[in-house]
Amino acid sequence: MRSEKDYFNCYVAENREKDIIGFTTYFIAYYTWVGKSLYLDDLYVREPYRRLKVGRKLLNKVFEVARQEDCKRVRWLVSSWNKPAIGFYEKCGANISKGEYVCDVDQKGIWEFEG
Repeated sequence: MRSEKDYFNCYVAENREKDIIGFTTYFIAYYTWVGKSLYLDDLYVREPYRRLKVGRKLLNKVFEVARQEDCKRVRWLVSSWNKPAIGFYEKCGANISKGEYVCDVDQKGIWEFEG
């Protein structure tokens, strides 16, 4: 991550002992039909610290950035099996689309792509 630090931003949450108990990573993106957006890549809180509003505080920081950057949307993915995260995001007001599919090509595929 250190060698690619110019491509993303992050926040960390610490406990009183200064241990990292959660983090979020995000970057600014552009979507043709929407415009400037913030893409939330990761939001993670260690199990013992869940339900203590750590995730909400991290999400608040990300939304502060989205407002400061005048983003038109904040977007992220959540796995269908992750019911606790889905419930959390719904409580935060997220509209969860069940009709989109994620398309990925790995690094090997990138180099072999011939279109």
